[in-house]
Amino acid sequence: MSVPDRLWESREPRSSYDVVIVGGGGHGIATAYYLARNHGITDVAVLEKGWLAGGNMARNTTIIRSNYLWDESAGIYEHALKLWEGLEEEIGDVEFRQKGVLNLAHSPQDVRDGVRRVNANRLNGVDAEWLDPAQVREICPILDVRPDARYPVLGATYQPRAGTAKHDRVAWGYAREASRLGVDFIENCAVTGVEVAGGRVRAVRTTRGRVAAGRVALSAAGHSSVVAATAGLRLPVQSHTLQALVSELLEPVHPAVVMSNAVHVYVSQAAKGELVMGAGIDARNSYRRRGAFHVVERQMAAALELFPIFAGARVLRTWGGVVDVTPDASPIVGLTPVENLYLNCGWGTGGFKATPGVGWCFAHTVAHGEPHPLNAPFTLERFTTGALVDEHGAAAVAH
Repeated sequence: MSVPDRLWESREPRSSYDVVIVGGGGHGIATAYYLARNHGITDVAVLEKGWLAGGNMARNTTIIRSNYLWDESAGIYEHALKLWEGLEEEIGDVEFRQKGVLNLAHSPQDVRDGVRRVNANRLNGVDAEWLDPAQVREICPILDVRPDARYPVLGATYQPRAGTAKHDRVAWGYAREASRLGVDFIENCAVTGVEVAGGRVRAVRTTRGRVAAGRVALSAAGHSSVVAATAGLRLPVQSHTLQALVSELLEPVHPAVVMSNAVHVYVSQAAKGELVMGAGIDARNSYRRRGAFHVVERQMAAALELFPIFAGARVLRTWGGVVDVTPDASPIVGLTPVENLYLNCGWGTGGFKATPGVGWCFAHTVAHGEPHPLNAPFTLERFTTGALVDEHGAAAVAH
């Protein structure tokens, strides 16, 4: 597939817009697209402090799944997965591959939790299976399932429709189509403040001047708390560096995505041949976007416990992304106490897989001034009401 010289027009900011989206990552771009496509709102500017989709969108491990435990999470992630399944018809080739995701169980408690999740998934219409070790081996022959292994595989949950996609193609496709519909993308434009007067949002201040806005949608991932603070909002999120890495190019040997909370690593193989590995967050709060050696060391040790065949593979490069994590490991998507200021943050390690779904739902929220039914449970108020959506067990190995 050839790539044209310019997929979207990077414009100068106008003095005002109906909607300003802060953050030009996957969520911000998708929200702009669905505002234009679904709601006919095209007087939209996406402000990005660097280059479009150059933050977490370019720094993730691209895993897509919807096998979350609670009804609320399963709803929005399954909506996203269904959109993924038809996305290439809308925005072009994104290399979406439904290779399946295995979540391994290494203890009796892991087994109980996994079987519970499979049953919950089925009740929510999400494809899910429980596999014994022999069936796990059939899906991924290179996985060490020997009973005397240090971390014996007692079984696994399996979602066949899950998989991976190419992150940059997703961003390019959404940006191209949104640009065609009239959305302005403004790069190298950092937001330094959100102006509020009379309890209502009025404008954003940027490194390229003041931009008035009827509505402002914050979608700044790991820096959401910093931007929100300029509007007087203190968010219940913490930012951490999430470690990832890729190996040198290898022959195709790894057919699925394998995740293990106990051993603390997840591994897939990209189309070019490199192994893509993720691990846990660095516990220290940070806005750094570089890996830490102690995390890499544990990550490699965990990978070799599960895949001894990788012992000779060499690491090609490592990186970190800044993720924002809430107390219940679920996102915040919806209204704020400031009129016409909307918030999308707290996705932790789940942001990429949710891209189409949250773009769809957040666009609805901004367009109508009220949550879409699928993001209605993920309010900011739940941290005072106690109506939490606790996904620590099923969110990812980073939680």
